[in-house]
Amino acid sequence: MARPRGAKLRAETVRQKLADLYPDVRCALTHRNPYELLVATILSAQSTDVRVNMETPALFAEYPTPADLAAADPDRVEHLVHATGFFRAKTRSIIGMAQAVVERYDGEVPRDLDDLVTLPGVGRKTGNVVRSVAFDLPGLPVDTHVTRLSHRLKLTNEKDPVKIEFDLNALVPPEERGRFSLRLIEHGRRVCDARKPRCDACVLAPDCPSAFTFAPAKKVVAKKVAKKVVKKVASAPVKKVAKSRAGRSS
Repeated sequence: MARPRGAKLRAETVRQKLADLYPDVRCALTHRNPYELLVATILSAQSTDVRVNMETPALFAEYPTPADLAAADPDRVEHLVHATGFFRAKTRSIIGMAQAVVERYDGEVPRDLDDLVTLPGVGRKTGNVVRSVAFDLPGLPVDTHVTRLSHRLKLTNEKDPVKIEFDLNALVPPEERGRFSLRLIEHGRRVCDARKPRCDACVLAPDCPSAFTFAPAKKVVAKKVAKKVVKKVASAPVKKVAKSRAGRSS
């Protein structure tokens, strides 16, 4: 599927404006090294960065290295990560990841995306987070914010995160991809909300094809209610309507 027309120029304008707006953007997950960032990113699935940051200090205090986590008691790890949700699956993933890092990479988190995605619990999004944040290498993580904003800005027509990543990679210089993703995420949290984007306060509005096209929530709800009423009336049995009229006439 071809990218929207004008996407290249629009992407560069958006990149520059977001860089001015969020010059010091950083990953919200607290970490001290690639290992901690990898664990925290795996735990952040279906959770919030705030919640993960509350739980990881105790986890890293007990398991400060991949080797420590690789030999951990799963029951203890489950207890430590319980509050992040899906704790059993996440425990299997982070212990499995640590074991793979120890066995295949001598205890050092790999830098190449092709290597990262072979680790348990690590997909392209997580791998790109580690590459771009921990190693300052090209990597463009695609999360829900990046997906939403890239669609609204008409930078891609794709729905699959991997295809979105490839489209954006073609529009953003390699050395800027990680920061571009972080800035889209920050802007999505602060301004371009999923339900009610603040187009009136958005610096990207002059360049955004979707600016001011979102109907107020109340009108949308009202339309849905009206449609349901019309459907009910239209589907009402004719015989019942005829009987009610007959009753009134008698």
